[in-house]
Amino acid sequence: MALALEKSQLSENIDYVSQCDLLKGAGLDTDIEDALYPAGLSINDLVYEESRTVSWLGKKPRKLSSFRKIGKDIPLVSFFTGCGGLDLGFESIGFTHVAAFEHNDIFCRTLRLNKPKWKIFGPPFHAGDVCEVDEVSDILSSLFSTPFEGIFIGGPPCQPFSIAANQRFSKKGKDFKRVGFSHKINGNHLFNFVNLIIEFRPVAFVIENVPGLRDIDGGEQLFLAIESLRRNGYIVPEPCIYDAADYGIPQYRQRMFIIGSRRKLVFEAPEKLERIGSGSVLEEANPIGLLNNETRNHKVGSILRYSQLNYGQREHLGRVDRLDPMKPSKTVIAGGTNGGGRSHLHPEVPRTLTVRECARLQSFPDSYKFVGPIARQFTQVGNAVPPVLGATIATQIVTSFF
Repeated sequence: MALALEKSQLSENIDYVSQCDLLKGAGLDTDIEDALYPAGLSINDLVYEESRTVSWLGKKPRKLSSFRKIGKDIPLVSFFTGCGGLDLGFESIGFTHVAAFEHNDIFCRTLRLNKPKWKIFGPPFHAGDVCEVDEVSDILSSLFSTPFEGIFIGGPPCQPFSIAANQRFSKKGKDFKRVGFSHKINGNHLFNFVNLIIEFRPVAFVIENVPGLRDIDGGEQLFLAIESLRRNGYIVPEPCIYDAADYGIPQYRQRMFIIGSRRKLVFEAPEKLERIGSGSVLEEANPIGLLNNETRNHKVGSILRYSQLNYGQREHLGRVDRLDPMKPSKTVIAGGTNGGGRSHLHPEVPRTLTVRECARLQSFPDSYKFVGPIARQFTQVGNAVPPVLGATIATQIVTSFF
């Protein structure tokens, strides 16, 4: 059972010693909700042994609304759209959304709920799968002529290339190695995307992925993909790695971007900004009715272990980290409430973060709703490109190529 955040702001209604006495008396395997209810407390009344000794007083994170709409009327087609993080960034500076392809039914539901005017090609009406080459080509041919006077963007599924994904497996297991391009499905997505770029000839493209993509097979497969684009008339610089924390986002998150254009111009990298602590979005009030803002119903034993952590310290049994409000968050992962890892711990309340808190670290607007089971909400948020990072890249693309 989930616990809704009902406090107007996070509070300290119980001291640490009394808290420990109360929880130990309830039993380690007791659900935290059951332990707190008789005392009239909620999970957000709990504290760490050392709480609120520091507070973020610096700048606020950058928001999508702060970007100038310099990309007005430039058409955009998105592939592997996920819940729409990269697309939101491009839309915020004025790109016109032509189509989005996404094969996951829940992700499509999130997209359609938040962006009813977008043309979403995916379940239940289409496959939405870039591996269905003929279907995708037919759809695109019906929407515009070639060459396409806009941009293709997308992040081919990254799990086979991800270090974090492989940390879930035993080093002795067959799943440990980053199988990358040998993966029967995901390993082909990059080349399918490249072939669509070559076929429809957009002015520019963005291929986004984890940095691990660059190292698979000694870089040979990525080299082949880039060389194929270059042979077909695209100017493609070497892949760039950008950390979201350098662009007004309160989270360390490295992503690799391959950006190219058929115009004889070179992409100009964005300027870095001052880094912002996670406390900028996690020390705010949590008003009633905030979307996707339910907490896990932890066990008492977990809360007791968490509450002993200092800022930035890891709880090794649960493999979770208490965030430091003075530093950007560690990378938001695609874990959730029912397996697949845990989100990080709130800096001031000994519990894991909610979907909404993770979305704030990712720079999603509070109005953007994620649908489906909570575990899949975490997956959507954790797999997304931070929208503000998308807007930063989009701004540079307009100034460089259009």
